[in-house]
Amino acid sequence: MRCATHPEVETNLRCGKCGKPICPKCLVQTPVGARCPDCAQLYKLPTYRISTKYYLIAIGTGLGMAIACGAIWGLIEWAVRLFYLSLLLAPAVGYAIGEVVSLSVNRKRGTGLAIIAGVAVAISYLLSNVRFFQGMILFSFSFSPFHLVLSLLALALGVFVAVTRVR
Repeated sequence: MRCATHPEVETNLRCGKCGKPICPKCLVQTPVGARCPDCAQLYKLPTYRISTKYYLIAIGTGLGMAIACGAIWGLIEWAVRLFYLSLLLAPAVGYAIGEVVSLSVNRKRGTGLAIIAGVAVAISYLLSNVRFFQGMILFSFSFSPFHLVLSLLALALGVFVAVTRVR
């Protein structure tokens, strides 16, 4: 007897459901016995099946949250002058963005959604450093090594929290 998928392979195995001859390469072990790939129905869990519609919703939600959180983040840092405040605000922004993105796509999970949430936190960080002065848009980045390391650490914390919410 020859495998239905690989005719060059001899086999004595049959699918437990349809009876089609299968070789060890084709074999899918299930709780009820050996099955062919067609009968085993290897599908992703519904939580991880994400359509284009959900990705578009996540992108829109992430961008909206990035703008809102970036504005709030910038206002808080402008009002309260503490050098370590970003270390507290970034994880909060990451949590908020990750949670809202997750809610907007019906609690689905996946790598693509994690990337969207992480990029949204980065956009939020960039927007938090925008300042308006006499009709001009200025970026208020400090290039001192200490402040740069602190900002990158805060950004990494925010991205980590956002990614873990949707991954």
